[in-house]
Amino acid sequence: MTAPFTSPPLEVRAEWTDYNGHLNMAYYGVLFDNALDVALAPLGLGPEVARKTGASVFTAQAQVHYLRELHAGDRVIVETRLIGHDAKRLHYVQTMRRVGADEPAAISENLILHVDLNSRRVAPFAPEVLARIADAVAAHAHLPLPQQVGRRVGLRRDRT
Repeated sequence: MTAPFTSPPLEVRAEWTDYNGHLNMAYYGVLFDNALDVALAPLGLGPEVARKTGASVFTAQAQVHYLRELHAGDRVIVETRLIGHDAKRLHYVQTMRRVGADEPAAISENLILHVDLNSRRVAPFAPEVLARIADAVAAHAHLPLPQQVGRRVGLRRDRT
């Protein structure tokens, strides 16, 4: 397993920018989602497997930290690190950077559920998929976690 899974370069399209002149928040999700397929395929998941087996993953929770503006024409890569899993869930973090930059433009932390598309219910991963997930989580364990992982959304309360 690669550590981390890394997308090919993805381009920010002009039609994805908003009236502020930067990438609209909705399209960060598109870029992160497209990059996720790079991680899902070697695990035995993803669009092709969903069509063949009727099993897929649904996002249960997502939190995005927007750290730097992106503009039309920028090219980004997304690294996906698997953090943890159980029989039905996978926890991962993605880091988006401009090609050639060290600083992240955005961080996305997510929890996905394995779903039987026929029943539309959460179901256990197939044993061979679960084994590949466990291998990838172990291969990614040495990678540093972005400081944003595990943060809550909200305002700090005055403690006076």
